Amino acid sequence: MIELEEVGPNRWRVKRPVKENRRAENMPLPFVISDNMEPTEQVDGKFYTSKRAFRATGRALGLVEVGNEKLKPKPKNAGSRASREARRASIKKAVEKIRT
Repeated sequence: MIELEEVGPNRWRVKRPVKENRRAENMPLPFVISDNMEPTEQVDGKFYTSKRAFRATGRALGLVEVGNEKLKPKPKNAGSRASREARRASIKKAVEKIRT
Protein backbone atom coordinates (compact mmCIF):
# COMPACT_ATOMS: atom_id res chain seq x y z
CA MET A 1 0.00 0.00 0.00
CA ILE A 2 1.31 3.46 -0.89
CA GLU A 3 1.35 5.90 1.98
CA LEU A 4 0.85 9.60 1.20
CA GLU A 5 1.81 12.69 3.17
CA GLU A 6 0.35 16.16 2.86
CA VAL A 7 2.91 18.80 1.92
CA GLY A 8 0.51 21.68 1.49
CA PRO A 9 -3.19 22.44 1.22
CA ASN A 10 -4.56 19.77 -1.14
CA ARG A 11 -1.02 18.77 -2.15
CA TRP A 12 0.14 15.23 -1.50
CA ARG A 13 3.19 13.16 -2.28
CA VAL A 14 4.40 9.62 -1.71
CA LYS A 15 5.87 9.26 1.76
CA ARG A 16 9.53 8.28 1.55
CA PRO A 17 11.79 7.06 4.33
CA VAL A 18 13.85 9.81 5.92
CA LYS A 19 17.52 9.59 4.93
CA GLU A 20 20.10 9.71 7.66
CA ASN A 21 22.40 12.68 7.87
CA ARG A 22 25.48 11.88 5.74
CA ARG A 23 27.80 13.92 7.93
CA ALA A 24 30.16 12.13 10.22
CA GLU A 25 29.72 12.70 13.93
CA ASN A 26 33.33 13.73 14.50
CA MET A 27 33.54 15.93 11.38
CA PRO A 28 31.11 18.86 11.09
CA LEU A 29 32.10 19.51 7.45
CA PRO A 30 33.28 16.24 5.89
CA PHE A 31 33.12 17.47 2.28
CA VAL A 32 35.75 20.20 2.61
CA ILE A 33 38.76 19.73 0.33
CA SER A 34 42.07 20.32 2.06
CA ASP A 35 44.58 22.90 0.80
CA ASN A 36 47.49 20.65 1.74
CA MET A 37 49.25 18.45 -0.80
CA GLU A 38 52.46 16.48 -1.12
CA PRO A 39 55.49 18.73 -1.76
CA THR A 40 55.43 19.40 -5.51
CA GLU A 41 58.01 21.31 -7.52
CA GLN A 42 56.83 24.20 -9.65
CA VAL A 43 58.66 25.53 -12.72
CA ASP A 44 60.41 28.15 -10.57
CA GLY A 45 62.30 25.37 -8.75
CA LYS A 46 60.54 25.76 -5.40
CA PHE A 47 58.50 23.06 -3.67
CA TYR A 48 54.93 23.88 -2.61
CA THR A 49 52.69 22.12 -0.09
CA SER A 50 49.76 24.51 -0.56
CA LYS A 51 47.51 24.05 -3.59
CA ARG A 52 46.61 27.73 -3.53
CA ALA A 53 50.25 28.90 -3.59
CA PHE A 54 51.12 26.33 -6.28
CA ARG A 55 48.29 27.53 -8.56
CA ALA A 56 49.02 31.21 -7.90
CA THR A 57 52.66 30.74 -8.88
CA GLY A 58 51.65 28.88 -12.04
CA ARG A 59 49.22 31.62 -13.05
CA ALA A 60 51.84 34.30 -12.38
CA LEU A 61 54.24 32.46 -14.69
CA GLY A 62 51.57 32.24 -17.40
CA LEU A 63 50.99 28.48 -17.06
CA VAL A 64 47.64 26.77 -17.50
CA GLU A 65 46.60 24.05 -15.07
CA VAL A 66 45.35 21.08 -17.06
CA GLY A 67 41.69 20.42 -16.42
CA ASN A 68 40.84 23.91 -15.21
CA GLU A 69 41.44 25.92 -18.35
CA LYS A 70 38.49 27.55 -20.06
CA LEU A 71 38.53 26.85 -23.76
CA LYS A 72 37.76 29.68 -26.14
CA PRO A 73 34.78 28.97 -28.35
CA LYS A 74 35.79 27.97 -31.87
CA PRO A 75 34.84 30.57 -34.47
CA LYS A 76 32.08 29.37 -36.76
CA ASN A 77 32.79 29.19 -40.46
CA ALA A 78 31.40 32.34 -41.98
CA GLY A 79 30.32 30.44 -45.09
CA SER A 80 30.94 33.45 -47.25
CA ARG A 81 30.78 33.15 -51.02
CA ALA A 82 34.53 33.72 -51.37
CA SER A 83 35.37 30.91 -48.93
CA ARG A 84 32.99 28.51 -50.74
CA GLU A 85 34.55 29.34 -54.10
CA ALA A 86 38.07 28.93 -52.70
CA ARG A 87 37.11 25.56 -51.23
CA ARG A 88 35.59 24.38 -54.51
CA ALA A 89 38.65 25.54 -56.47
CA SER A 90 40.93 23.70 -54.06
CA ILE A 91 38.92 20.48 -54.40
CA LYS A 92 38.82 20.84 -58.20
CA LYS A 93 42.59 21.34 -58.30
CA ALA A 94 43.17 18.24 -56.12
CA VAL A 95 40.88 16.09 -58.31
CA GLU A 96 42.68 17.26 -61.47
CA LYS A 97 46.05 16.33 -59.95
CA ILE A 98 44.77 12.82 -59.17
CA ARG A 99 43.35 12.30 -62.69
CA THR A 100 46.57 13.35 -64.48
